[in-house]
Parts: sequence; structure tokens; C-alpha cells
Amino acid sequence: MIQSIAFTMYPVADMARSRKFYEEVLGLKVSSTFGEQWIEYDLGGNTFAITSMNIGRTPGAKGASVGFEVSDFEAFTKGLKEKSVKFILDNYETPVCRMSVIEDPDQNHITIHKLHKG
Repeated sequence: MIQSIAFTMYPVADMARSRKFYEEVLGLKVSSTFGEQWIEYDLGGNTFAITSMNIGRTPGAKGASVGFEVSDFEAFTKGLKEKSVKFILDNYETPVCRMSVIEDPDQNHITIHKLHKG
């Protein structure tokens, strides 16, 4: 029986470039590493990982996407724009949330998300 999601992972082509993006641009903090080929970031009881290991996945392949919940949508997206992050979808509003979709250096899509308070 499946109990939970162990991790969400993106393949990356250049680990140093990707770490700079996820750590310096998005502000994620490293929680665990496996050499310099697998980096994990713990986020609210979940784990997001990036890897340069050859595991049969192509960096930037269109498919699944991760969504990161933020505490202050306006401030966070403003900071990304100041850092010249590429926006695929900017400030999309739904009845339950606000979101933007950005792109990492390998063209993986990341949703920046904020639930409306209910």
C-alpha cells in the first residue's frame, strides 16, 4: 500500500547552475545530498530533489511539474522578476488560488502557488 510521496525529482544537466537557481533564486535550503549528483530540499513534510544522475529522464522534458506554495505571492514573484526568471504564465487567478509558472535553467516548469484564505 502506498503511504505517501517519498520525493519529487527533476533531472538537471548542470548541477552547479541548477543549485544556484534553486538555492539562490528560489531560496531552498539543502537537507541532504548524495555526492554532487543528488540534492534534496525538504519542504513542509515533502522532499524535492534535483539530480544529474543518468536515471532515464531528460532535463527539461515536458510532463509532470512541481508546485511550490509560498507565504507571500506578490513579494515572491516580484523577487523572481527582479532576478530575471523566465515566466511561462504570470499571475493566473482561480477561485481557490493564485499561481505563476516559471522555468528553471533546464526548462523544467515550476508553479509558484498561493491558496486563497478560506
